[in-house]
Amino acid sequence: MHIAKSLKKSTMLYQSSSLSSAHGLTRKTLGTDPKVKKIIPTPEAAVVSIQAWWRGTLVRRTLLHAALRAWIIQSWWREHLARQLERRRRAALESYAQQEGAAVRLQAWARMWRVRRRFCRLVGAARIIQAYWRWRNCHTRGFIQGHYEVKEKQLNLQLEISLGSQACRVTQCVPLPINE
Repeated sequence: MHIAKSLKKSTMLYQSSSLSSAHGLTRKTLGTDPKVKKIIPTPEAAVVSIQAWWRGTLVRRTLLHAALRAWIIQSWWREHLARQLERRRRAALESYAQQEGAAVRLQAWARMWRVRRRFCRLVGAARIIQAYWRWRNCHTRGFIQGHYEVKEKQLNLQLEISLGSQACRVTQCVPLPINE
């Protein structure tokens, strides 16, 4: 590390005579060692080096501003693409959800129709069984049969109750309380 620093210093201090004379630099020998020479700039060379430094600073600043502007544009573009992708994803998700909802509704309607049809069949079968059962009960246990007539101010009622082999007839006249 120490050797590398000393090499840098020596290369900076020693330049060829063609470069130093072209830029207005003069060489002086330091101490007794003729290999190490110090370059002393002339006023014109100092001006040239300051101008070069300033131009380099301006170029670096311009490049920095251009890089920052490019970075801003690239960030905006990436954000724009991300928003666009999110919109597409959301639209695809909504479309998928709508299709799934429609499919679920269709399936529910089909299941409801099948269950309703089965229920109606069962209710029909239950009605048939009930009708046969009621008919059987009337013929084996008994039944009530009758009719009525309304004449002037009275109700004539005739009932026939049959219980298996026994039968009972009831005839009654009930006066109606009708005021004129």
